[in-house]
Amino acid sequence: MNKSELVDAVAEASGVSKKDAGAVVDGMVETIMGAVAKGEKVTIPGFVSFEQVQRAARQGFNPQTKEPISIPAQKAVKVTAGAKLKAAAKG
Repeated sequence: MNKSELVDAVAEASGVSKKDAGAVVDGMVETIMGAVAKGEKVTIPGFVSFEQVQRAARQGFNPQTKEPISIPAQKAVKVTAGAKLKAAAKG
């Protein structure tokens, strides 16, 4: 499902216009991105949580030349599925 299909489904499920549903989806995405960028954890109980994590520096290797390389520390996003989402995926 892509974004336009999601907007269509939200509009149909909630009984609002596609324009309003699109604005809500866009607002939710922007809010989550902003909170995670600030280092905050966003949790929708039973569904999903998003949080910023710090990855430590480590040694890796170039797969073509097998030379060791240093991979610097960096920030990443951790997304964790909640119990209800996991149950829905299992069927």
